[in-house]
Amino acid sequence: MLKAYQQQKGGLKSVVVEGEAALPVGALWLDLINPTPDERRKVDINLAMEMPTRADMEEIEISSRLYQEDGGLFMTATVLTQTDTDLPISGAITFVLTAERLVTIRYIDPQPFRSYALRCERSTVTASRADSVLMQLLDAIIDRMADILEKTGADVEAISREIFEPGPALGYRSDKDFQNVLQNLGRKYDLTSKLRESLLTLSRILTFLNQALDAELNKEARVHGITLSRDVASLQDHSTYVSGKLTFLLDATLGLINIEQNTVIKIMSEAAIVLLPPTLLASIWGMNFQYMPELSQPWAYPVALVTMAVSGALPYLFFKRRGWL
Repeated sequence: MLKAYQQQKGGLKSVVVEGEAALPVGALWLDLINPTPDERRKVDINLAMEMPTRADMEEIEISSRLYQEDGGLFMTATVLTQTDTDLPISGAITFVLTAERLVTIRYIDPQPFRSYALRCERSTVTASRADSVLMQLLDAIIDRMADILEKTGADVEAISREIFEPGPALGYRSDKDFQNVLQNLGRKYDLTSKLRESLLTLSRILTFLNQALDAELNKEARVHGITLSRDVASLQDHSTYVSGKLTFLLDATLGLINIEQNTVIKIMSEAAIVLLPPTLLASIWGMNFQYMPELSQPWAYPVALVTMAVSGALPYLFFKRRGWL
């Protein structure tokens, strides 16, 4: 789909360009969403430059993500979507900035784009230049990243309380409890890693823009970009903190699992220490040899029981006294 946004009554109004329809004159923003070959070709001809393909957008080299060509700035960022689910998705979005237009190429539909498009429809967006639209879009993306990171931090705090403050009802935690904790930690770590990757690409784009934009013609956009760069830097620091805390909680959880396993092994060891000596005596007296004189005595049975009980108690008391149990 190809949507064109043009100035109208102080705001931006969208028009869906379908079929053979020409692009609106004076459109500030062309939004390509899962574009068809014909839609890509139409934009290529209109701007006299070749838009990157999906394969080009997925390249990870800096030279493939940030470059200047045919009078346009080509920038590709990694943006998250479906962050409210257990399976967040990160996808590449390319921004192409020229003197008169901004083109976005994307195969995902993140919330910042939907929110910005809705603001355009409500005439609450004031933008007279393509670089202003770009900065407002980047601002919306960064705001969304901040919200996601804030929620992730709160979720990590809740997991931390679950690990270290189990409460009386969870004095003993089952394998299922630990499995749930590990799954939650894994999901949050995956989300945080994707956030850090996205913030890194946004930081590179803002640095690239600051160097490429003209200091006089794009003064307002450059000032906005510097502010956004500071915001991204602070979010990167916070994401590093959250990532470090997740690593600590993972290590702590694995340590608690190890303690639980050691407790089980300790119980089994105590049972073995108590039961092995009586079992040995019972095995000896249970042999079917013809000549075992002590078994024919009237006191043999009670003495055997007492001996077996003492043989189990003495090793237990000895190990307990030495602090081995």
